[in-house]
Amino acid sequence: MLRWVALILLLVLIGLQMKLWTGNGGVHEVETLRAAVKKQGEDNDRLVQRNQALGADVSDLKHGEQAVEARARAELGLIKPGETFYQVVEKTGAGQAPASAASSGGH
Repeated sequence: MLRWVALILLLVLIGLQMKLWTGNGGVHEVETLRAAVKKQGEDNDRLVQRNQALGADVSDLKHGEQAVEARARAELGLIKPGETFYQVVEKTGAGQAPASAASSGGH
């Protein structure tokens, strides 16, 4: 009789362990959810930093004329009255052609 009770208790224990490790809400699912929460937290931290940087840009644009002027110069090519605009063009073809000819001529 004691053997049957011990056998039944052992089978119940095995069944509960199987449910714990493989069932819905088991250890594997909990570890998967923990990894997802960690990844989401890292994404949230990155987005918070981005939002803070964007907020600082908005504040600068609202309250500072220098930021607006700098952005207009960079993006729109702003030139104030009385300023002289100079454009520097680099020579690309002439400087590189002799070097490539010299390297290919040696082979």
